[in-house]
Amino acid sequence: MGYVHILHDFDSPPEGQPRTIRIYTPDAYEREPRRRFPVLYLQDGQNVYDHPESALYDTWCANDAIEAVAREGHCEPWLLVAIDHGPDRFAEYSPWDEPRRGVQARGPLYLAFLAEYLKPWVDRTYRTRPEPEYTAIMGSSLGGLISLYAAWSRPEIFGRAGGVSPSVMWSGGRLFEAWRAHPRQWQRIYLDTGTEERIWQGLVLLDYPTAVEDFARHLKAVGYEDWELKLVIDQGGQHHETAWRRRLPDTMGWLLGSW
Repeated sequence: MGYVHILHDFDSPPEGQPRTIRIYTPDAYEREPRRRFPVLYLQDGQNVYDHPESALYDTWCANDAIEAVAREGHCEPWLLVAIDHGPDRFAEYSPWDEPRRGVQARGPLYLAFLAEYLKPWVDRTYRTRPEPEYTAIMGSSLGGLISLYAAWSRPEIFGRAGGVSPSVMWSGGRLFEAWRAHPRQWQRIYLDTGTEERIWQGLVLLDYPTAVEDFARHLKAVGYEDWELKLVIDQGGQHHETAWRRRLPDTMGWLLGSW
């Protein structure tokens, strides 16, 4: 197996606060010293790995998943970069304000950190393939929303995006309004939702099955083809890490697979 390298107090100038970064180098990284690797950026870094310093509750076990999927030949080994959320997760992952929940958006600042500071550092420090075709971003819930926002606003950087149970209805569905056209460059978008994902946030109903299916239809309408867009409906799936971990091998196989 590979290694998880944890970096505490990684400076984020746009946000004015430090972050914890957890980088997984796959087994092949040490075994093949001349090889360069694609990179997947993941939100909610505390919940990403099968590792003693991860969250105490259920995690995605993404390091186990990428090794298994690569071993089975569904994708090549990828380097994983997981970013812990800070104390105000809702704001950090909100591209736009959500007045119904009193959230003031800090998502654009977070994305500036990813695109302008973290990714360049990763590309300087590790043997990466920096092109957008080999740079993916993924997250769940609001982490899925900010990942899709990254693909929409920075398609020249993030060529692949995974919205796992993404909160596309957040901020009154502003993502629908913003994403008016295909960027007309190579891109791959993965979306999924469980059929049991209907959640109340205060007085706000987050109806994931309806919203995510609507968003997939929206992307088709603005020009995305079947090879660029995949929607998965998980019968009985709930809004929880255990469901996302169960789907993750198939998610990685499609999103990170050869094109």
